Order: sequence, then C-alpha cells, then structure tokens
Amino acid sequence: MPAIVAFETLTDLFINLTRKYENSTKTAFAYKTTPSSDYKPVTWHAVKEDVTVLASYLLDKGVEKGDRVAILSENRYEWAVTDFAIQMTGAINVSIYSTLPSSQCEYILQDSGAKILFVSTGIQLKKAVEIVDNCPELESIIAFDEPKVKKYLENGNVKLYDTVCREGLKAESLHADELRRRAIQTKPEDVATLVYTSGTTGKPKGAILSHRNIVSNVKAIHDAIKIDENDRCLSFLPLCHTFERTVGYYAAIAGGVEVFYAESVDTVAKNMLEARPTIVVSVPRLFEKIYNLVHKNVQEGSAIQQAIFNWALNVGEEYWKGKRGLVSLQKTLADRLVFDKLKQRTGGRIRFFVSGGAALPADIGTFFMSAGLSILEGYGLTETSPVMTCNRPGEEVMGTVGRVVNGVTVGIRSLQNGRLTARLSGEDYPSALDSEEGEILNRGPNTMKGYWNNEQATKEMIDEEGWLHTGDVGRFVNGRLKITDRIKHMIVNAGGKNIYPGPIEDLFKTSPWIDQIVVVGEKKSFMGALIVPNFEALKKYAKQNHIDYESNTELIRSDSTRNLYSREIRSFSKDLASHEKIRDFRLISHEFSVETGELTPTLKVKRRVIEEKHGDLIAEMFEDE
Repeated sequence: MPAIVAFETLTDLFINLTRKYENSTKTAFAYKTTPSSDYKPVTWHAVKEDVTVLASYLLDKGVEKGDRVAILSENRYEWAVTDFAIQMTGAINVSIYSTLPSSQCEYILQDSGAKILFVSTGIQLKKAVEIVDNCPELESIIAFDEPKVKKYLENGNVKLYDTVCREGLKAESLHADELRRRAIQTKPEDVATLVYTSGTTGKPKGAILSHRNIVSNVKAIHDAIKIDENDRCLSFLPLCHTFERTVGYYAAIAGGVEVFYAESVDTVAKNMLEARPTIVVSVPRLFEKIYNLVHKNVQEGSAIQQAIFNWALNVGEEYWKGKRGLVSLQKTLADRLVFDKLKQRTGGRIRFFVSGGAALPADIGTFFMSAGLSILEGYGLTETSPVMTCNRPGEEVMGTVGRVVNGVTVGIRSLQNGRLTARLSGEDYPSALDSEEGEILNRGPNTMKGYWNNEQATKEMIDEEGWLHTGDVGRFVNGRLKITDRIKHMIVNAGGKNIYPGPIEDLFKTSPWIDQIVVVGEKKSFMGALIVPNFEALKKYAKQNHIDYESNTELIRSDSTRNLYSREIRSFSKDLASHEKIRDFRLISHEFSVETGELTPTLKVKRRVIEEKHGDLIAEMFEDE
C-alpha cells in the first residue's frame, strides 16, 4: 500500500504530511507527561509549529547544510521534533544511544564533528558536560529537561530546550525564506543521518545514510505491508537505531500511523495497555520473555489447565496453517478460554508485531502465530537502511525472514570459492528458489554511501560491483531468506567441524528456565554454554523445594539448581547433532545487559566481551578435556 503522501526526501515527507493534516485534529505523536497521566496527543499542526521554531533557532545559530547535529536521548516527542528540524535545515542527524558511556559518546562527537548536541535527562547532560571540553567542534549543548543538578546550567555551553524554542520563535520571521529554500533544495542524494553501529567489536563506525537510502526503504516497507491512518504504533526501541527509525517512525508516519512513545523499555507492558497499539516494533528479547512467562505460568497450573492450554495451542497452529471447518469453531473456543487473555495484555488491538535486530527462534514465532498474534520478522543491517527482507501478512513462515523487498537484490556468496551462487530481487516474486548456504549480500538504493571518515572500512564492506557484504550466513528456502548466523560467530571444534551457535541458542531460549545463553567451544572437543537462569522461575522453584540462599550466587551454586539445569540441558540437546550437543555449562548470577557491557544497545550479545569476562568459568568447563 503506497504512503499517504508523495515524497523523495525526508523533508518532503514532513512538509507534505503537515500540509495534508493542516486543518485536522489527527494525532501525529503522543507521550506521557508523568507515569500516572494519560497520553497527551500532539497534532500535525502543533508538530509543524514546534519544528519550525527549532529549525529557525538552528539557522539563527549558523547551522549550515551538511553540519552535524547530534541527539543523545531516549525516545520521546522532542527527539522527533529535533530530527525534523535538523532535516529542514539540511544538516545531518548524528544519533547516539542513551545507554553509551561518556567515553563512547565523546568518540562519536569527535569523529562526526558535531556542532550542537541535544540531550534528554540530567543523566545525559552529565555525560555531555564531562566531555564537552574534549570536543572542540561542539559549540553548544541543549537539554530537553531542566536538570536537578543546577550547576550543569552554569556551564556556558548549556541551554534549556524551552529557552531555545523561545529564541527560535523570535527568529522565525527572519529565517522563514531561508528555511523554505533549504527544505526545497534538499536532494535525495544528500546525507540525512550518521548512524554509528553499536558494534560487538571495535570502535563504532558511522554509517552514512542518504535521504534516498531511507526513503527507498520506507517505500519498500509500504509495498510489503499495509499500514494506514487507523493504526497506532508504540515506540520503545532506540530511535537512533535504523530499525526503529525507518520502520517504527518514518514508515509509520508515512502511512498516517499515530506514534505513541513508551515511557521506557521497562514500562512497555503497562504502556501497551494504555496506548492500545495496533503495531509494535520489537527485538526478539520481548517475545522471548512473554513466551517464557506464559509457559512458566502454564507449568504452575493444574493438569486440566495445562491440557486446555496445549489443546488451544494445537488448534491455533492448525488454524494459522490454513485448516478451517471444525477447526474454526475450536479456534473460537480456544480464543475465549486462552488467547483472548494474552491479547488483552497487549492492549487488545494488535494487528501485528514486527521483529528484527536479531533472529527470532522459530518455536517462539509459531507460539505467537498460534495465539493469533502475528509476528512479521524481517532482516537487515544499519548499513542497508535497514530492511532487506521481510515476511508479509498472511505469508508468515517462521524460521525465515521472508522475501526480498522491492528495489533490493539479495545475493548468496559461496564461503568456499567466493562466487555468487544465487540472487533474488524484490520484483522476482513468485520464486521458489532454493540455494546453498553462503554469505548474504545486498545491493540496491538502500545501501549506505559508506562509513564516515573510514574509507578502508567502506571498501571492506562494499565491493567494486556494489555488493554490500553483510557478514551473515544464510540461504534461500522456497524464495525466502533463512539466516544461519554471523560468519564471525562460527565455532570450529577440535575435530574441525563448523558449528554456528545461533541456532543452538535459539533452541534453548524456549526453555522456561533459561533467560540468556551463550554457546562456547572454539577448538574444543565438545560444546559448552554460559547460562543466565530465569531467576523469577528459579526462585519459585527454590521456594517450593526449600532451597535456602541469600543471593543469586548462592542459588546457582546449589546442587538442586545444578541438577535442574543438567536435566534441562540433556532434554534440549536430544534434538541436536552429536557435535552440537551441550556437554557442560556454567550458570551466571547476573543478566547480560547493556550496562554491564555484555549487550549492544540493540540487545545483541557481545560474545568476545562475555568470553573474556567469564574466561575462568569457560576454562573450568574444559579443564578436564
């Protein structure tokens, strides 16, 4: 379904949306002012006024086309206003994850040469004040919130957002003509944003994304998925990541979708009930947690409750896979007894979830589909703006990331001889192409212009024929892309067998006792695993079995706990090949997180960091090898 307005640049998108809704009360965005408040809607007319005022301020302070303006903030309404103000002036948005430490923020500001930095809370302002003296090109810091620590305002570089907007309002008439000229003169090939990859290794690299890169991807999304003015999206993934920005922001508003901001990642469950979205964009971690919570609750129920749940799940799967007749009647009953309760917990209006950023375990996807909660899984990279493939509504195939989107070509490159062995374009459907496994390549208007200040890394990523090398391994199955894992994640055991840990980990993530898992075993004779227990489930087990403990560390050292996980590992390993089976494991007393440095801001595992941090436990596992 095409977007509701025509556009070739992000400035076109903003101008044409505000024209379309000029005399309308249509909600563009909504946010909560306090945890107990209702959502406050913002009309497109108000958005236009706010963006114009802020853009006028930027022009008044000498921001030129191509200047870099950075945002260090969680998702919120001011983020969108600042982004569009940057685009309207022809400047470049430099997005920074709010979870990054000040040292990494400093690196990005220095590398990008950002002129102005917008920050959200006092926590982010503190980082900015700490590093401003080490960023010579940074002229000012603008804080969305008034900080509780008033001394930060004594820094001559710091201004409050409200103050800046008042100044912009006074300067609006002076810069009206220049602002119109800048917006009109923005070209598709102009740079819209620098997105610094979160990176599981090394320093972040700034992917240069043009207006054409992003706009082509937004249009491809609309070709694949119907979204319209009746939809509402709950936004909580970081807007500085291309997945949320392209799918849950630009593509959403291009379809007239209302964007409601969650208060935080921790309040998503509560905010779904309040916002009642029809679309939720997420990473698999959310679905894994819901899946494990539901299954754990079922396990704690009576034998009759368990039987009803399993019956409902079987009926739901048969219905999803196309069986009707008697199954339709059974599905109505299954919904009433089981699934309607789950749907109500999501707000009761979900049309579909969108999953990306990492692989979604097929069993978890099947569970949601069987419950009548569709998950459309897609695939892409920051460097591809990001969508390369996606499952379409009514065509969901769990275990795959769907068909190639329009305008994009995906190739498979042999890992043995480096030759291109298969390729599919979005326009090639219907195609039943099957291929051998190899590295996944991308070519199309969604391919980034390169890495900022890093020509060598650009050449390593994009070859002379324009193919972008993703570093991921996969193959086509009946015309749909199936991901195996990252090339660099491949483990070569002592016997020379190549083992990809991702699919093994996905299998174990369906266990209600396991929260997170990292498979290890490079050059070893067997596979081992570092496991973060589902501590909520484990503590209930400890209470029921009279296990005394004073900390997580004591709990995971208990013989009873060890035996529980040994049984679980053996049970799941039955479905694995001999060289893939987990023969030993160690339990970790804390969750892998962004704060501990073990996850990227997009919740991908930093394997090298985890292996270094827990090297002693890994050595224990293999000491008797």
